[in-house]
Amino acid sequence: MPHTTTREILCTVGPSSLNASVLVRLQELGVSLFRINLSHTRLQDLPRVVESIRSHSDVPICLDTEGAQVRTGDLVGGEIVLRENTIVWAHRDRVPGDPHNFNLYPLDIVDQLEEGDFISIDFNAVLVQVTQRLPDRVAMRVIHGGTVGRNKAVTVERDLPLAPLTAKDVEALKWGRQNGIRHVALSFANRGSDVDAVRRLVGGDTFLISKIECRNALHNLDDIAQRSDALLIDRGDLSRQEPIERIPSLQKMIIRRGAELGRRVYVATNLLESMIDAPRPTRAEVNDVVNTLLDGADGLVLAAETAIGRDPVGCVGMILKLIHEYENYRDAVHASPRPYRANDGLSLLVAPHGGELVERLEPEAGRDALGALPRLAVGRDVLQDAQHIALGTFSPLRGFMDAATLESVLATHRLPDGTPWPMPILLPLDEEAAAALDSAPAAGAVVLTDEAGRPHAVIRDARPFSFDRDTLAAQWFGTRSGAHPGVQRVRRWSGRFLAGTVSLLQRLPSPHREYELTPRENRFVLQHKGWRKVIGVQAHGPATRLDEHVQVGALERHSADGLFLNVGVDGDSGRGFPPDAVLGSYRLMLDFGYYPAGKATLGVLPIYRRHAGAREQVFQALCHKNVGCSHFLFDRPVPAEPADDVRALLAGLGDIGITPIFAGQVEYDPDTQRYVEHEARKRRAGSRRAAVPAAEARATLSRNEPLPDWFMREPIQDMLRSRLTAPNQERSHAHAH
Repeated sequence: MPHTTTREILCTVGPSSLNASVLVRLQELGVSLFRINLSHTRLQDLPRVVESIRSHSDVPICLDTEGAQVRTGDLVGGEIVLRENTIVWAHRDRVPGDPHNFNLYPLDIVDQLEEGDFISIDFNAVLVQVTQRLPDRVAMRVIHGGTVGRNKAVTVERDLPLAPLTAKDVEALKWGRQNGIRHVALSFANRGSDVDAVRRLVGGDTFLISKIECRNALHNLDDIAQRSDALLIDRGDLSRQEPIERIPSLQKMIIRRGAELGRRVYVATNLLESMIDAPRPTRAEVNDVVNTLLDGADGLVLAAETAIGRDPVGCVGMILKLIHEYENYRDAVHASPRPYRANDGLSLLVAPHGGELVERLEPEAGRDALGALPRLAVGRDVLQDAQHIALGTFSPLRGFMDAATLESVLATHRLPDGTPWPMPILLPLDEEAAAALDSAPAAGAVVLTDEAGRPHAVIRDARPFSFDRDTLAAQWFGTRSGAHPGVQRVRRWSGRFLAGTVSLLQRLPSPHREYELTPRENRFVLQHKGWRKVIGVQAHGPATRLDEHVQVGALERHSADGLFLNVGVDGDSGRGFPPDAVLGSYRLMLDFGYYPAGKATLGVLPIYRRHAGAREQVFQALCHKNVGCSHFLFDRPVPAEPADDVRALLAGLGDIGITPIFAGQVEYDPDTQRYVEHEARKRRAGSRRAAVPAAEARATLSRNEPLPDWFMREPIQDMLRSRLTAPNQERSHAHAH
């Protein structure tokens, strides 16, 4: 969903933004208007540009006119160098622009030039003076030299009567009117009559923005504003006629007067100029943007940043964060004399489930007092769940569930307050532990330890309770069959459980710590990358080319910033392959550049498998939401599993705050040498080849034999073969001795 703010964001489209992925992302970030600059768009290209925008976005389009302005014409090579104290000629007839002869646009402007006129070219980079008039050209002495580009702004230091629209503007606005464009920006509005002339052409139902970018507009500001729907301050062109040191005060004056007249005022030029090439703005730029908002600007306009910049999405994301910062500051100033706050609100990542990332770390002070508490030794699975609760992976849970919460989750897939949550998170007790806790004081606390007695977490408000095991298994897994691994697990329990809030003392040791980031750490990494739209992937086994096809396809179809590849390293998640080998396969995918550059990051989120079908997949999606993912790639169905179970569960839960992505079964078609997706229930056609079963793949590699190249990339096969055959080689070597 698009972000909503109290301030508008207007974007100029151009080569950097006229593609499906960027347009989709800009709309999602909440851009309110796409601007087409007619000064840089040929009339014959206008239909194609509009169609491109409309094909991928329903954001309104604004035609920004050339207006009453003078510009340089075409130049051979795109630019020329004018040397000081030389004579150059501006011609009425078209000439190939060079350092001695060129055109100004419109061509007949030379008829209005007079001897003695000073002319500034390209924002005062070059200054010339007219020295001679001939019938078809004028001579100019270069007073201050420099480089001049094509289609650059030209300022004559004398008020010249210019029509408010060029011939090209008139044709473009007529076409726009016929094709449903109802936003127009009038460049270089000089007086109220200019606005009236445009209004007669575009109609009363068009939202007309008048651009304040010349001295005449300042003299006639009220007249222009009263005839317009909004004003736009172009600080760049305005600074060609007004001293640059006056621009801040003029900006404040125009915004204030616009508000008094009931007109929205937008501000353009140099908002994030450095981000045309750099990944971050300067401190001066961010200060300028926030102060512009504090001045009262109703919207911000990005021009070159989104038209030709390296990262249009990043620029809009930065503007959005600055708007949020302005809004937070504005609200905090009225609420508190000391409005400092944490910077979490600046993140554009999806909010944690329940709205807040739970973090419950036991403070150092007071830990000595924990020595007097009873201790409960539990298995690694329980300690792992306690860690996920305390670090926020299971947000909004703050502890192990009690009977009422468990009943709600089993019956409705929701917590008692209505928050979607499909998975029981329980601390089972054996008979001895249950008896000990039953005799403990009410509302006590318990320290959870591993089997060796090392403390890891504290349970407070500890409350033992009972729950029928058969009922639990039947509602949790949808079966009472003793063959089901989840049912088997529940039946080994005593039926006694411990509820209570969790605080973490220390994290579990892990051989994968560099990849095993906490939710807050992972969110920091994603935010540092500038990602907002992140697809979470739960990788169960070694990377195959079928997996790669689905993952990269999802990345492209959803115009996402990147993939968060969460590799399973616990229990049977590796499907017969060593956990290190599974992780290693995805490391190779990144190292060899098989994913699009900068579009994938690797992590480990060790959550043991519950064998709970659709419940488990939705639970995994929520965990990925908590670490910063906005989308989740659900497992591809296999014929033995009902593919619609997850869809049905999601439909019942409604919006869970993370977008589901479903992919069909993928097969390889050797005839076309392409990967083909289809629904699981459809039969395989012709000679298409399905995935190699995990057990078969493991057996083949263990025999030091190759798998088909279409199934798995060769570097990954080599690594897996080495990992699988090494134990056999060691045993053979030991037997020989």
